[in-house]
Formats: sequence, C-alpha cells, structure tokens
Amino acid sequence: MMSVSQNEPPATAGFRVDVSRGQRIGRVSSEWFARPDDERYLNLPDLYDVVRGRAERAQARTVESRAIKVEASRDNPERLALVVPGRDESVAPTHWSFGQLCTLVGAPTSYMRQLHAALSAINLQHGLLSHRAELVKTLEAENGWIELRAVTGPDYGRIWDHELVAAVMKIAGVGTSDTRWKVPGVLDWSSMTYNPLIDLTEETTTLYASDRDVFLFLVDDMNPIEAGRLADGSPDLYFRGFYCWSSEVGSKTLGIASFYLRAVCMNRNLWGVENFEEITIRHSKFAAQRFAHEAAPALTRFANSSPGPFVAGIKAARERIIARTDEDRETFLRKGGFSKSDATKIIETVLCEERRKPESIFDFVQGITAFARGKVHQDARLELEGKAKRLMERAI
Repeated sequence: MMSVSQNEPPATAGFRVDVSRGQRIGRVSSEWFARPDDERYLNLPDLYDVVRGRAERAQARTVESRAIKVEASRDNPERLALVVPGRDESVAPTHWSFGQLCTLVGAPTSYMRQLHAALSAINLQHGLLSHRAELVKTLEAENGWIELRAVTGPDYGRIWDHELVAAVMKIAGVGTSDTRWKVPGVLDWSSMTYNPLIDLTEETTTLYASDRDVFLFLVDDMNPIEAGRLADGSPDLYFRGFYCWSSEVGSKTLGIASFYLRAVCMNRNLWGVENFEEITIRHSKFAAQRFAHEAAPALTRFANSSPGPFVAGIKAARERIIARTDEDRETFLRKGGFSKSDATKIIETVLCEERRKPESIFDFVQGITAFARGKVHQDARLELEGKAKRLMERAI
C-alpha cells in the first residue's frame, strides 16, 4: 500500500533515505556542471519568457540551397555572411549553424573552421550548388543583426523550446513549490537525510536554457512514498521526478525521462533511481504531432498518476522468493546471463548491504544495480541495469 510515512519528521527536518539501492543517474549532474550562470533560471516563467521571446523574433523558411550566396562579411572579413533568397540583408551564421551547414553539404567542419572566411565561402558555395537535396530549411532571428540560428534539411520537424517549457508549466506552475513539482532539495551525506527545502539559487537550480537548448529537472519531494521497509525496519522512501530536454535548432532530440528516486545530492546526481522510463522524439517530419499526441500527454499522465502501481510492483518483487540456497542463487544468476564470478559478487553485494543473502526478485535486482554502479565503463553498466530492469518487470 502506498503511503506518506507517518513516522518521518516534517519536511523541514528532511527524510532519511537509503541510496545504496537502485541506480545512480548522472545526466542532470552533467548539465549542472556544464551550465554557466547566464543559462540558469530560478523559475519557469522567466525561462519561458526568454525562449518564447527568441522564437517570436525568429523566422523559419525553406529555400533553394543553390540560391544561397556565401561570402566573407564586408563588416568583418574574418567572418562569413550568407545572402538568403527573400532577404535583402546578409545573414550571419552562428557557431552552431555553421557546423550544420558544413554537415549538410558534406564538408569537414573542423577543417572549414580553420580556413580564412573567403576560402571557407568558396568551399561552402560549391557544396550548396551541388547539394542533392536542393532545399534547406533556415531559422533566422533578429538580434540587432540577422542571425542564422539553424540550417537543416527541408523535412526537419521543429518543436520550439517554449512548447516544452509550456507543457511543464501546465503541471508544475512556476516550478518553485506552488505545485507538487519543484526544483529538488539536497542529500546530507553525513546523516543520510534528504532535505527538500533549500534556498533556490543559481547554484542549486535545475532549470536551464542556452541559445540552442533547454533542460528542466523537477521532483515531487515534499510527498515521500513508502514502498516497503529497509533491513533495519525503517521505511524505504521514494520521490517522483522527471527531466526533459529539447533543442529547436537541432542540437539534440526532444526527450522526457520519468522515474522514482530516493535522493538528489548537491552535484545533482540522482540516487536510488527505480522505474526509469524515457521517451525520445527525433526532429523528423512529424515530430510536432508526436510531441502533441505522445510526449506532452505522457508527462501529464506521470505527473497526475498514482504511485500505486509502482508500489505494488515493489511489493510483488519483495514477496516473490526465487532462491533459498546458495545453489539456487547461483543457478538463477547464471541462467540470467551472469558469469560465475559476477554471480558471486552480486550475492556478496546483497549480503554486505542487507546483512543477508538475496532471496526475492527485489533482492537480486538491488544487488545487480549496486554491482552495476561499480562498473567504470558505461556500456557495461547499462547492460547490467537493463538486466535488472527486465528482471523487475518479470515480477510485476
């Protein structure tokens, strides 16, 4: 049965959690480390205003590639300028759109960046004249000058960054505790207590936007979910969370990941993650329709759904006993594709963390994910986590 633990201290004192279980996911942490201050926002409305404003200043057009003229800029001969059909002013490519243009015409981007603008223009012009697709889609924006923000194939399906932010605002409001969904708190490693109430600053925020993408991470961490008990009898607490990302200029896909987690640390690593699910949408011809009919509704469903099925799945996995002897344990893991050495290490991991050997599906899943965290190579870690996920699904 799902419940908010009645024995836990109030939210201001935090919640004791066990992060030795489940997966550790570093995607949010990577974003946190990489974002400069001017890409960090303290609430969703401010972020939305910025990305909506740049969309309103932009114009997407489909033009003939051979009709684009490439030349060295008259104002700055070290930079390129493009003369695009239907516009009198020259257009200045950004670092990103220059790379896209090179890729479209089959020119090596790193080499082209080293050339003088005049030589680069000659090579790009030749590529555009012989471009077999014949058409390209440009995204031009006025920023005091005309800027080429993106150049893609004619069938590129753009999902505007502000559309994703708007979908999140429908369920999360401003993203700062006016709804269940908010920027996450922080785990205190000394006491293993997760505090959902911290000061929201540029250092702690998880709402990001650059000139080429958006990334948002929010949690429902004021309402812990109890799904069973730990070895010491205390409640095993989870919180719901999701992150999503997009790029209207084509630097990445659009995606939404939802999950249950036990804590977020100061470096924004996600700890004790269970039931990780992800939807990605490439910016293909029907991307906008897929976002409207698949991704956005999925986000809303997760935000409004009951955690009951998740808790029931955990309960079923805890109750399903599959091994009572050492021979049973090794046989079960060997049939699951694990080597004898790995099987021994997984069993030892559970014994170390739970002070008993694995018996249930849940025990083995936790042992496998804990074993996976020690793998240096991502491919090996993902393979193990995939096996654990499939094992968990068999129990539900």
